[in-house]
Amino acid sequence: MTDYQGKKVVIIGLGLTGLSCVDFFVSRGVTPRVIDTRVSPPGLDKLSDAIERHLGSLNEEWLLDADLIVASPGMALATPALSAAADAGVEIVGDIELFCREVNVPIVAITGSNGKSTVTSLVGEMGRAAGWQVGVGGNIGLPVLSMLGHDYQLFVLELSSFQLETTHSLHAAAATILNVTEDHMDRYPFGLQQYRAAKLKVYENAKLCVVNADDALSMPIRGADARCVSFGVDVGDYHLNQQQGDIWLRVRGEKIFNTREMPLTGRHNYTNALAALALADAVGIPRASSLKALTTFTGLAHRFQIAFVHNGVRWINDSKATNVGSTEAALNGLKVDGTLHLLLGETASRPISPRCCLTCRVTRCAFTALAATVASWPSCALRCLRCLTPWSRRCATSQVACSRAIWCCCHRPAPASTNSRISSNAAMSLPHWLRSLADAYSSTTAWPRPAERHGQ
Repeated sequence: MTDYQGKKVVIIGLGLTGLSCVDFFVSRGVTPRVIDTRVSPPGLDKLSDAIERHLGSLNEEWLLDADLIVASPGMALATPALSAAADAGVEIVGDIELFCREVNVPIVAITGSNGKSTVTSLVGEMGRAAGWQVGVGGNIGLPVLSMLGHDYQLFVLELSSFQLETTHSLHAAAATILNVTEDHMDRYPFGLQQYRAAKLKVYENAKLCVVNADDALSMPIRGADARCVSFGVDVGDYHLNQQQGDIWLRVRGEKIFNTREMPLTGRHNYTNALAALALADAVGIPRASSLKALTTFTGLAHRFQIAFVHNGVRWINDSKATNVGSTEAALNGLKVDGTLHLLLGETASRPISPRCCLTCRVTRCAFTALAATVASWPSCALRCLRCLTPWSRRCATSQVACSRAIWCCCHRPAPASTNSRISSNAAMSLPHWLRSLADAYSSTTAWPRPAERHGQ
């Protein structure tokens, strides 16, 4: 345990994580100062009156006077006030670094552009299936500092690139970079390699590295070494094997599990399962328990989640796909017999990249998608390049507004029955699908808007 007595500590950012940092230092006899650039940040009402706070901007005097700054992952180290503090010799860390300094329990560390939350949750379920006490947190679930003091046998952490920037004491029992695709380029002005460099910190001091055989950017900087175990679609120590219409999980040449037994679907989820299995094996979770978890794990909300089925049309909510890479991965994992329609929506502050011209490798059908914000809801325009049929419609209500990528896979429906009010052709019209979805949700709850994340 690190002794912080006598240290002048400044915490940047409130919310659940910031409050957990405050509690951490107070429990160790240190009274920190708190800064938040928001005037009324979440958690302010839970902050003790004894804690000095500065709201609405960064207090540069406090930062330069500090011995230790605990920065929110959302605060870039390149921020001038933080950069000046670093130049003055002030130590800057995040809550993950504080956590790593305190624990002596094995840690599984998971990062990547896409699939982090699913793999993190799945490894946690594998441990619990074995009867282990498992703490799951980081960029998902609980703030890590709130897990200290519990009798956990294993920690499974989802870590974003933002969190890894300020983490130096991580010694993971097993670590993985699931994949690296372009994301957060506003945070990384020097491009993809700068973003990758932040991800690569997860491998520092790791006992075992689980790498993606299909993604060279997921490898350690000097390439795969003796610590590395690989997973992939067709190659790798853990890979997929297709036989007689079934897809099997295979480990070092041995078929161990038929994906038909998994509630999760899609090739990207099968490779997520491979990565989770490799991590679970690395920390000694019994294989039988891991395979049992694969039969019960149903996935997470907003991630390739079937939201509605009507007239033979499947509506898949993948609204956590907040970058092109995650949408491409999901599209490429689909098995589609009919027509695929992709709905995209973004805010004016985060315009869709020109890269959003996607081709589904399964259906060979290409889509060009454009989006712009009209009033408070996105306006979407799509054209299927297979049939050249354009479609555009403003999402008028929260039930159908897409604040993230929501895309739909459609199987052509059976002919309408004689007593149906909707013909087969009408059932295939996109406006009708939207009306059906709006009707389905108007009597229940508004379409949920995914929570913002600190980073990928």
